[in-house]
Amino acid sequence: MINLENKKIGVLCGGTSSEREISLMSGKAVYDAVKKLGFKVALIDVDKNIVEKLKKEKIDVAYIVLHGTPGEDGTIQGLLELMDIPYTGCGVFSSSASIDKIISKKMFKCANIPTPKWTVIERSEPFKKISFPAVVKPASQGSAIGISIVKNEKELEKAVELAFSYKDRVFVEEYIKGMEVTAGVLNGVPLPVIEIVPKGKFYDFKSKYTVGQSKHIIPARLPEKILRQIQRIAVKVYEEFRCNGTCRVDMIVDKNNKIYVLELNTSPGMTKTSLFPDAAKHIGMSFESLVFEILKSAK
Repeated sequence: MINLENKKIGVLCGGTSSEREISLMSGKAVYDAVKKLGFKVALIDVDKNIVEKLKKEKIDVAYIVLHGTPGEDGTIQGLLELMDIPYTGCGVFSSSASIDKIISKKMFKCANIPTPKWTVIERSEPFKKISFPAVVKPASQGSAIGISIVKNEKELEKAVELAFSYKDRVFVEEYIKGMEVTAGVLNGVPLPVIEIVPKGKFYDFKSKYTVGQSKHIIPARLPEKILRQIQRIAVKVYEEFRCNGTCRVDMIVDKNNKIYVLELNTSPGMTKTSLFPDAAKHIGMSFESLVFEILKSAK
């Protein structure tokens, strides 16, 4: 843990990914919290001039609130390490491994972490035989961007075309009907499990970031034994991916209470509709206290 006394904090947000606007919202919320905590702070919009901006601001610690490339894939983490600037959140390895959903799937399998069956689709290959319904995802996008649930071949073709518009690798995942839940981990300790009840068909971009489009039930309406199991799995994912500070693990629980891990998010959203702050609030942690705990994880 670094000494934060008299340190200037740079809140890194924005970026160039499709999640830019969400990152800006998260960044402003964190900036305001850091200011309330009494630190010197700068809000830094990450772009191609980021090196010059970091030099100009002369920050001592970077608080990363970036989603997608370049902030959630290990790129900004590597840059900060080269510049010898401590930063919050996960490092190069966990960031790059988690943002690639195919790599994540392989790691889940190797670590015996339960996850839905999947297959990879390449542009140059003919479609493989798919069982319906299925979920089609770009290999590396967050906030449910480019994701479709498909019921037949015609829908599959459209969904794959959409996913390829975001990434040149796509994967199709077995559709598991059940309760959508998420479990955050803060400095190695699991937060309460949240049940997500979206107004739409699934927890898509609109459900995530539009007030009133989804309901967060804390704790999830599951037996205590299952809630503890979900938390144990979340901590195992945190440890297997060598996370630091924060992560959020999204899962599905089927009608038989079997748990499936969908993906790992190493840079959870920090907006007023975000899941991670909601879970912390449930255990009596204010937004400012949460931000401070994350700040203390910087290294």
